[in-house]
Amino acid sequence: MAKYKLEYIWLDGYKPLASLRSKTQIKEFKSLPKLEELPNWGFDGSSTQQAEGKSSDCVLKPVAVYPDSTRKNGVLVMCEVMMPDGKTPHVSNSRATIPDDPDTWFGFEQEYFFYQDGVPLGFPVGGGFPAPQGPYYTGVGYKNVGAVAREIVEKHIDICLDAGINLEGINAEVAKGQWEFQIFGKGSKNAADQMWVARYILARLAEAYCIDIEWRCKPILAPFNQPLDWNGSGMHANFSTKFLREKGGKAYFEKLMAAFNKYRDEHIAVYGPENHLRLTGLHETQSIDKFSYGLADRGASVRMPHSFVNAGYKGYLEDRRPNSAADPYLVAGRIVKTIQSVPTK
Repeated sequence: MAKYKLEYIWLDGYKPLASLRSKTQIKEFKSLPKLEELPNWGFDGSSTQQAEGKSSDCVLKPVAVYPDSTRKNGVLVMCEVMMPDGKTPHVSNSRATIPDDPDTWFGFEQEYFFYQDGVPLGFPVGGGFPAPQGPYYTGVGYKNVGAVAREIVEKHIDICLDAGINLEGINAEVAKGQWEFQIFGKGSKNAADQMWVARYILARLAEAYCIDIEWRCKPILAPFNQPLDWNGSGMHANFSTKFLREKGGKAYFEKLMAAFNKYRDEHIAVYGPENHLRLTGLHETQSIDKFSYGLADRGASVRMPHSFVNAGYKGYLEDRRPNSAADPYLVAGRIVKTIQSVPTK
């Protein structure tokens, strides 16, 4: 029997942006534990905005397990928060809001900024700006991407792949200090589970470099308090269903887009805080108060790939409105609910 370091990971109750929390439990197993072997575990919800001190017990219920190559016998355990009975989802449990559908697939494109000393990595400390946007997107060379950022993202790739997380790619993004990684998963909850664990791995990895990961969608506004010509960060949600992949059709697509327009406010409500700063109609976004779709249009709310139209309106679509700080559980849940409101016959 070996002693395993089980890192239980969960989302706290902070608003408008939940934070990742984690703690380690040591338990003996014959081999890497499976999900069904892992026990529920308690924590002090009064310290995470999830309970009052007079009744502080909350329960962590494991929902996904990944090996952690950074620790000897390490295991990453993604959890959802339950009430003390262990059965009732806590009000902060956004995962519980997703309808269970194994045939709905998601691919999330997570953008973020490296932050150090109060500014994006590569920005002059104390004021001023680097050269304007242009050379940074998919850039190469120290003046474009620096050295430390490249080192971190490469390590992030390796740790995620070692964990079995389906990370499909990375790239430097449009703004200085901004990067992106992509996660794909089959099933309405799978990609969101993986996204949260990938976020956790990145934040923990950056600790050693004295760097924070800034998930807010328009952080360059914050230190300067003025509109600036720098891209914000999104978490574009690519999605498909069995019906969209196998049958689709223009008539169904137009009904689906009508439903997305109908529930525009409900989508925006869970697509991340401060999205009005990002969805301005500029920098490859549609305005927050409008809904549109278009072929290969990165200024639309929903982008249709050429492959989708060429296949007879079959395949996947990209909702470009979720921002980088959005909870992928809430995003997935809202998209699935809207899809389920549209009849396929």
